Amino acid sequence: MNDRLQNRLNDLGKYLYSLESSIALLALGSCAETSRMDEYSDLDFFLIVKEGTKKEFLIDLDWCEAIAPLAYSFRNTIDGYKVMWKDGIYAEFAIFECEELPSIAYSPGRFIFKKKGYELSNQPTRKIQELRQQDLSYALNEILTNLYVGLGRYRRGEVLSAHRLICVHAVDRYLSILPLLDEPTDALIDPFALDRRVEFRHPLMKEKLSTFVKDYDHVLDAAKAMVDELQKISSINETLLLEINKLI
Repeated sequence: MNDRLQNRLNDLGKYLYSLESSIALLALGSCAETSRMDEYSDLDFFLIVKEGTKKEFLIDLDWCEAIAPLAYSFRNTIDGYKVMWKDGIYAEFAIFECEELPSIAYSPGRFIFKKKGYELSNQPTRKIQELRQQDLSYALNEILTNLYVGLGRYRRGEVLSAHRLICVHAVDRYLSILPLLDEPTDALIDPFALDRRVEFRHPLMKEKLSTFVKDYDHVLDAAKAMVDELQKISSINETLLLEINKLI
């Protein structure tokens, strides 16, 4: 566990608890599962406040600076910020009023504090959209069409757009079916990002993944590697395969 981050959370919790308008501080991510909190972690949390006070907390970050001076702040969503204190600790947070929480999708959290008299749960009521794909055929055809369109853009000279379709979007689709192709370990899944900890869940696939994710100048190599992999997994429509190989 990262004691530095935990201490910052505790200090923040103590100060926020003293404010009349605050209701709860909910730690998320590795801050909720402290066994994962290492030297590369940052702070993720929700601040729950009383009805009608959210705007005050968003406009004025004095509550955030009460424990340590801020060096950087960026309001990245309507509900929250990304900040860094002067001592280098980084955090991402959102602020909600009680009635908003049931409509928010998040992973299970850990309360740093929760005031009495409020019915709050550290478990989300809204289901996180499933990123993993159980339909192998659907995912494979999405990958193939990503490759075809991307290769056409590559030949047109739109290399960056091609790179994103082939080395990002097609790879994301591949990650969605990876548990169907390779027995995963029990490493934690991030429901919001399948690329998180993929090297731990599928250690035998690291070398293969490196052939799909190439730099700007090697898009064709990445496309060819993905096509070769798809042919091992399933039969491919002959016409589509022919056209893709022409473009490669």
